[in-house]
Amino acid sequence: MKKILITGAGGYIGSVATYLFLQKGYEVAAIDNFETGYRQPLEFLQKKFGTEKFRFYEADLKSDLTPIFEKEKGVEVVVHYAASCLVDESMKNPYKYFYNNVLATLNLIELMKNFGIKKIVFSSTCAVYGEAQYLPVDEKHPTLPTNPYGQSKRMAEEIIEWYGKIFDIQYLILRYFNVCGASDDGLIGDSKKPSTLLIQNAVRGALGIEPFYLTCPQVDTFDKTPIRDYVNVVDLNEAHLLAVEYLLKGGKSEIINLGTGTGNSVLEIVKKVEEITGKKIEMKKTTPRQGEYAKIYASIGKAKKILGWQPKRVIKDSIISLVNWYQKHPKVWQY
Repeated sequence: MKKILITGAGGYIGSVATYLFLQKGYEVAAIDNFETGYRQPLEFLQKKFGTEKFRFYEADLKSDLTPIFEKEKGVEVVVHYAASCLVDESMKNPYKYFYNNVLATLNLIELMKNFGIKKIVFSSTCAVYGEAQYLPVDEKHPTLPTNPYGQSKRMAEEIIEWYGKIFDIQYLILRYFNVCGASDDGLIGDSKKPSTLLIQNAVRGALGIEPFYLTCPQVDTFDKTPIRDYVNVVDLNEAHLLAVEYLLKGGKSEIINLGTGTGNSVLEIVKKVEEITGKKIEMKKTTPRQGEYAKIYASIGKAKKILGWQPKRVIKDSIISLVNWYQKHPKVWQY
């Protein structure tokens, strides 16, 4: 049984990932400071899989994690999800993003080096690219972030790349596009406080859980709303499973996009949610988010070539899984 360490395991993507890795038979140690993630999904998973298979620790990645690494010897791969990840917030509070995303990654990879852990899968973002200079965006596209969030993730990537060169740490840097959906069985879903993700909020609006606000700025697209590439969270994390297997088999370091290869506008998504739920969403306008750009979607040929990965789920699947999740957990993990 292979042993991995997951950071940010109490967050949305990290909690779905932890569930998938445990289902696949991995032994998992997890870290989260629960600043934006939740303890409840990890308690649920520990009860489901047992402490021999799954243990979690409340800790900040910027603190001294030596006791955890000493206790959890035998980790072969670190899967690093933990990050502050709100574009708009990063424009208002850049200090938080450079402090949390850059320093935490530096501290983590230095500990990996000290403990002889030579493999890392890093959750990065398409925000490192900035405004698309051509579409679809491939991994050779210039990295010109337009907000501190994207810049902080690019800096974290560069730290990992340097540790790879100097200390022979193998890495897969996975650049996400927009993530949506819940686990296929509806047991684990978006646990952000609160979610800023479009499809999640549109579903919550359709179900009457909370008002839906149109937060996007007017941009130069056919319907004046941003176009993004929406990838299902299970598809995304299945790519992480393949990434871990790839590194365990001795694969070399790579940077890979994870998306669908297609784009949808904000208004197209809202209409799709209305169509699937049969509910009309009342759209309320609010102050537009800062740091957004008009359109971006991924070239995913490299993911298919190197990992043998391509998405299996479409937007309809993501919406249905979210309806299932939010009907069971209208207040997310708060009861």
